[in-house]
Amino acid sequence: MKKKKIPLTKGEVEIRQKMTIEELARAMGKDIDHIYEALLYTDVDLDSLEPDSILYEDHIKLIVKKSGMKYKSAKLKEEKERENTDAVKRPPADPAVLTPRPPVVTVLGHVDHGKTTLLDSLRKTQVASMEAGGITQHIGAFLVHLPSGEKVTFLDTPGHAAFSAMRARGTHVTDIVILVVAAEDGVMQQTIESIQHAKNAGVPLILAINKCDKPEADPERVKKELLAHDVVCEEFGGDVQAVNISALKGENLMVLAEATVALAEMLELKADSTGLVEGTVIESRKDKGKGPVTTAIIQRGTLRKGCVLVAGKTWAKVRFMFDENGKAVDAASPGIPVEIMGWKDVPSAGDEILEVESEQRAHEVVAWRTYVEQQERLKRDVEVIEAKQKEHRMEYEKKQQKLAHLTWRQRKAVLYKANKHLMFSKPKERTEMDKNVLSVIVKGDVDGSVEAVLNILDSYDADDECKLDIVHFGMGDISETDISLAEAFNGVIFGFSVKANESIKRLAAKKGIKIKLHNIIYKLIDDLKDELNSRLPPSVVENTIGEASVLNIFSVTVGKNKIPVAGCRVQKGLLDKKMKFKLIRNGDVIWEGSLSSLKHHKDDVQVIKAGMDCGLSLDKHVEFNIGDEIICYEEKEVQQTTSWDPGF
Repeated sequence: MKKKKIPLTKGEVEIRQKMTIEELARAMGKDIDHIYEALLYTDVDLDSLEPDSILYEDHIKLIVKKSGMKYKSAKLKEEKERENTDAVKRPPADPAVLTPRPPVVTVLGHVDHGKTTLLDSLRKTQVASMEAGGITQHIGAFLVHLPSGEKVTFLDTPGHAAFSAMRARGTHVTDIVILVVAAEDGVMQQTIESIQHAKNAGVPLILAINKCDKPEADPERVKKELLAHDVVCEEFGGDVQAVNISALKGENLMVLAEATVALAEMLELKADSTGLVEGTVIESRKDKGKGPVTTAIIQRGTLRKGCVLVAGKTWAKVRFMFDENGKAVDAASPGIPVEIMGWKDVPSAGDEILEVESEQRAHEVVAWRTYVEQQERLKRDVEVIEAKQKEHRMEYEKKQQKLAHLTWRQRKAVLYKANKHLMFSKPKERTEMDKNVLSVIVKGDVDGSVEAVLNILDSYDADDECKLDIVHFGMGDISETDISLAEAFNGVIFGFSVKANESIKRLAAKKGIKIKLHNIIYKLIDDLKDELNSRLPPSVVENTIGEASVLNIFSVTVGKNKIPVAGCRVQKGLLDKKMKFKLIRNGDVIWEGSLSSLKHHKDDVQVIKAGMDCGLSLDKHVEFNIGDEIICYEEKEVQQTTSWDPGF
């Protein structure tokens, strides 16, 4: 990517009002470091600069002058508005051409109420009827064929996060939500969230009361509890179908599927299976053999091999399509989930898929989307930079006032000394500086999982106890890059449904880096909480062992010194000479420390029990008063726990 340096004409540099550091370096025929050097003694904050940071006219002129060159303003090219070359959905189709399509169902519910078991059992009913060989792999969606010949598409999204992310992007993939509630637990926090999700998306519910095989199951209670959340079952005069199932034993699954079909018939789900394809990415991942792969649900048109698709800022020419059992399919009509091969890059879960006429058109769309994003980023950057520069300028002016009495040579030396350590400190040394930061690297098997984890981490609000710093996140197995990042930032690697091979594990062990792999999202979060707890400084708790009251005061002469001695009676617990003591008078602590002697009658002792009398003197001369209290205590370090509550 090295761009040629432009030969200079008579030391004149063409400048524009805003240029990135890279552009300016190219225009001057210098390297980037030269620009940095020129900026060293100005009010620009070097740490926040990247080669693509924007410089403004006053700084640009300054740099050019410092380099002994002249500048002339470039002739302003009329920035002509780029024409919008984005791809958009087609207008709604004529009702006459619509044909029925299978419903798309999402299963939601509280953790541990059996969503996954239900999906697995539904899948097994299909696999057994098609082939004995088990599920090749989960692609995020699958079809269930009913005995009556109807089909239903089920999504198995990792958690609610992906579901709400898709909702936030305005894609309504789901037609029906099956709400799973465990019969013995009833309505829990995430049950309520799931109901909210469905309400916000305007999607009808079917209630699946799970674990009905358990003796303590109480399906009626569940239905009553749901009334409070506006979910009214049919037996109470509402329109929500309730089905008692046992996902583990596979009981009543077909009844549930038929209830779904009945609801779907009422909804009259239809789609246009002609023309350009529209769809939604459900999941995406990088596959070792197939490259970037997405699971998509087609919503309009019929997808065939050779179609050109765009999604997000990437595009595909469809090379192959597979169903959930890994069989190649030739065409996919609306409502059907397929795995698509042929992407140039991995799009995000929830991205809209649109078919375009040609590869050239796909390039145009991607270029436009990238341009729009760039413009938005520039706008955001400019705002941030302006705020930073203002703050920086104030600091700079303060500094300048301090240095005002020095000659410029001395000033230069002072500034160089002050900034030198920043230029050479290794990242490792920087992390030593801040102990209570937990740097994490998050890897997931598919885009949706990573997003689900990041969404939970977004809710982290205990920065004052321990900063949570997400250094890197991505898809795929743990790699050497992850290890070296973790080493540089002193971080921990969390993997969700991914693997780490032996050589990676050995490398991590050698460098002392923790790799935590989980398949269940809330276990991963629990583990993360443990890591956060281990970074918190322990809090010291005082544990009272004994209390004594001063009944009498006398003094003993040792050599030339008079030492005050208190005659005490132990009221509670015991006094142990090894422990710490404090003297309390009228509720105020007068002294803390240890005892210099502890006697029972005339004998030195280690421990005095409750009800016994003793004489004691302190390691510092404090005058006793009758009625003072002496407390014996030990200090224990207790591991603090983080106050962050991710919600489960």
